[in-house]
Amino acid sequence: MGKIHIIHENSEWTDHLIKRMDELGLDYEEWFLDKGMVDLTTAPPEGIFYNRISASSHTRDHRYVPELTESVLAWLELHGRKVLNGTRAIRLEVSKVNQYTALKKAGIAVPATIAAVGKEAIVDAAHRLGAPSFITKHNRAGKGLGVQLFHSIEALESYVNSEEFNEPLDGITLIQEYIKSPDSSITRCEFIGGEFIYAVRVDTSEGFELCPADACRIEDLACPVGERPKFEIIKDFDEDIIDAYKTFLKENEIAIAGIEFIRDGEGNLYTYDVNTNTNYNRDAEEKEGVFGMLELASYLGRELHQS
Repeated sequence: MGKIHIIHENSEWTDHLIKRMDELGLDYEEWFLDKGMVDLTTAPPEGIFYNRISASSHTRDHRYVPELTESVLAWLELHGRKVLNGTRAIRLEVSKVNQYTALKKAGIAVPATIAAVGKEAIVDAAHRLGAPSFITKHNRAGKGLGVQLFHSIEALESYVNSEEFNEPLDGITLIQEYIKSPDSSITRCEFIGGEFIYAVRVDTSEGFELCPADACRIEDLACPVGERPKFEIIKDFDEDIIDAYKTFLKENEIAIAGIEFIRDGEGNLYTYDVNTNTNYNRDAEEKEGVFGMLELASYLGRELHQS
């Protein structure tokens, strides 16, 4: 039957899952893919394989991990191994352009976006977008890195021609219309095995770095008594978008993901991010008594037995 193989490059984001795997007595092995090789003359081991590689791996000095991982996943798929979040998932993980085109193909609304390479093209893209306020973001980023808000093209032009300009890893900068949330929040919907687990409200009033993992915290994000927490699970969440998300995940062969959307002042909903190496917030989960990593470990155990 083999074992559960967990492919990742960041132990801080995987430790909680490992603890749950131990708690359930599951047979697993970690594949830490910061470097290595893919021997195409051999067959991979038996078992199932769960890919947790992140688009932000380059921020941990793991520049070529996504490329190495895609090679590994292609090798696994060639030999018919059960891969959770395989080659299709990693292509969406490392490219927001790929995400937005796939979401639009599924009939899911996304913010108006233009991709540009080169400083002059970035400014031209902002002119073409014609939005009074807009954000820049990296096509390949993670954790909200590289996201900045601008209220004028002059401010953008000054930024891209300054020493503060942060060149994207793949050279592609996205210019995207700014969707203003009336209550300064976004919603993140978590899925395991393609099924909806819960939705969490995320306070965006302090900026755009919205990674829910405990390891991402610069400081304690739990607010003082009487104020809303940074991350808060929404009770009895029931939105039509969930069915569309489930279809999208199935069509793109994504088993585990967190999908983020924002709602504007008129109630319109825009989806802007798909995280295929999703993390969960401990404080929010403990408050409601639901635990994503426990659900995930249980799902992996079931998948191993079914294989």
